[in-house]
Amino acid sequence: MSLAVTDRDLLRELEPVAERCLADHLRKARAWHPHDYVPWGEGRNFAALGGNDWEPRQSALPEVARVALVTNLLDEDDLPSCHRAITEMVGGDGPWGTWVGCWTAEENRHAIVIRDYLVVTRAVDPVALERARMTRLTSGVAAPEVPRLLRGLACVTLQELATRISHRNTGIACGEPIADRMLSRIATDENLHMIFYRNISRAALELAPDAMMRAITEAVTGFRLPGSAGPGFRRHALLLAAHGVYDPPQHLETVLRPVLRNWHVFERTDLTGTGERARDELAAYLTALEKTAVRFRERRERARARETAFADGPAVVQR
Repeated sequence: MSLAVTDRDLLRELEPVAERCLADHLRKARAWHPHDYVPWGEGRNFAALGGNDWEPRQSALPEVARVALVTNLLDEDDLPSCHRAITEMVGGDGPWGTWVGCWTAEENRHAIVIRDYLVVTRAVDPVALERARMTRLTSGVAAPEVPRLLRGLACVTLQELATRISHRNTGIACGEPIADRMLSRIATDENLHMIFYRNISRAALELAPDAMMRAITEAVTGFRLPGSAGPGFRRHALLLAAHGVYDPPQHLETVLRPVLRNWHVFERTDLTGTGERARDELAAYLTALEKTAVRFRERRERARARETAFADGPAVVQR
């Protein structure tokens, strides 16, 4: 197939693959219930019901954990926009439609349990959290570019894996066993979602190698970190990167390289001129990103060394 391949053609050709991937997902997925991951005994009424409203001192989580949890939650809150975009991309019938419904229901659990945890434990200001949700949902998500299906499959594969890593590292950053357990459970779901999209993307690469290679290159070079649509993203991203929740080295080594290896991107011999140019562009981007990752590690190590030296330095004598 050429770069001009249509979404309709691709959907028809990939439907048997989607059906197999859906059956595999349903076989591996395990049902779980959000209420089992929330410490309800810590809950109490807010002022509207005779209790006390939130105050900063009530939060027991470190700042990086609070920021990461809210960032991840706002990503999960994008569900209605994402559901609409994916449904428009693959339709609502057959295995594609069944998958979209399954994916939506599973992702919705993530938003439910994280919000319940944050509100019950008073980890963050619930009023600010609700305002952020409203801002996020009224903004929506950008529509994928043509060819929508191919670029969408590549983008969502990377996004699901990035989100899995972000959730897992957030659980560690919380330093709290219930949050760690909750986010580990969510990360397991995200990994299964990634596998679904990754496997269909691999089949699409076999079906339309040149078009899919262009889609992969656009997805990689245009990737946005989890939470990039949220308010205050730049400051939050820097904080999360500095504490190892999600940073450039992780993005390169635990998201991009494993997925590209799975797709055998740099071993393929079935590309023509357009696909080869896209792959060359991708290789150049990865080389530049590797340099960025090295510089990031060096800056973070220097910053940590300064912090250690400051903490271990001699006390100042007060006169």
